[in-house]
Amino acid sequence: MAGTNLWLAAGLRTPFAKVDGPLAKRDAIALSVPVVQAMCGQLKAGDRPDLVVWGTVAPSLRWSNIAREITLDADVGVEIPAFTTILACGTSMAGVFAAAATVEARGGVALVGGCESMSGIQIGLNQKFSTWLRHFLQARSLGQRAEILGALPLHDVRLHIPSITNRTTGLSMGDGTEIMAKTWHIKREDQDALALESHQRAVAGWEKGFFGDLVISLDGVARDLLPRSDTSLAKLAKLKPSFDTSAAGTLTAGNSSPLTDGAAGIWLATEQSLGRLPSHLPRVRLVDWEVSAVDILRDGLLMAPAVAIPRLLARNGLTYDGVALWEIHEAFSAQVLCHLAALEDQNWLKERARVTAPLGKFPRERMNPHGGSVALGHPFGATGARILSQAVKELAAYPSGSRAIVSICTDGGLGTVALLAKD
Repeated sequence: MAGTNLWLAAGLRTPFAKVDGPLAKRDAIALSVPVVQAMCGQLKAGDRPDLVVWGTVAPSLRWSNIAREITLDADVGVEIPAFTTILACGTSMAGVFAAAATVEARGGVALVGGCESMSGIQIGLNQKFSTWLRHFLQARSLGQRAEILGALPLHDVRLHIPSITNRTTGLSMGDGTEIMAKTWHIKREDQDALALESHQRAVAGWEKGFFGDLVISLDGVARDLLPRSDTSLAKLAKLKPSFDTSAAGTLTAGNSSPLTDGAAGIWLATEQSLGRLPSHLPRVRLVDWEVSAVDILRDGLLMAPAVAIPRLLARNGLTYDGVALWEIHEAFSAQVLCHLAALEDQNWLKERARVTAPLGKFPRERMNPHGGSVALGHPFGATGARILSQAVKELAAYPSGSRAIVSICTDGGLGTVALLAKD
């Protein structure tokens, strides 16, 4: 796969806001439509994407193919094929990979992205009550309804409130990461230091204008609302553990990504189609990618990127030092630090990643130069497009020949990783 004819160009996104904040009145479609419209507005008059791929993680009973609904509501072209991807936090990165086959085979331009309205999570009915209610509404007579009503077990009348937990283990992402942190001996102080660095870099990025052409204004909000310029190690140290609330707990609201509303997009095109995109858009080559899976009970819930990254590097003859930029999704500071520890652990590399080639020391100073998800926010379906667009803009300013790794961990022991290059 190395050396594809595929390019990524930086897209646009909404500001990211905390759940139940200023973007709360918008559902996932309403968050996405302005992004799609703004990106299509970058094309020449009359031009439209050849494909739209969009995703969201939290399901809704009101639609099944959100990509098509967004395309129609945005009024950007009824004849544009559109389909939906879902791969937990890697949803919109997986959307890029899914679109790649079509774009490389047929040429053209794809608009890829994702969204999440954590403020609009839909509460449903448990399955037994839902089935009973459907039968009750389908009854054709009062007698049938009375009979069905009398058969309703009251203990089955329950609401289903979605939670951010893994179905197999019953553990939340934070619970799973606490286990990883204990396995890899990740200290609370180191997690807080990484979180502080993320906020400082995100704030600096906004102050120097890095995010200005990546983010559109929406509902009076013009910038991300989550990066904090007033945080400090002392303030972070005062926060109580959020998951393991015993003295052994290390994950807090301060060193974990917050529940976030937002939408983000990115462009994917062949080299021959790049001319259809504005010349000012940063663009880099999509060289290769990897989707990996690990045993969540043995290896850890969010450890898959620590398998994918070595495999991707080995396949392309690279070491850690051969990568100029690292964008690693921060679901939790602890998860990032677990990844870094694993990437330098020879037993992990040999036994889990099955990579024996020496990869060297991980260059921590090259990671997340403008902050990560702990500071910027994490709308599940949007994070892939956000982190890819951010990496594209960053890498485009590097010298020719520079490479970047973009990595996302996801629920279920999965991970998505991309290798980018500045030609």
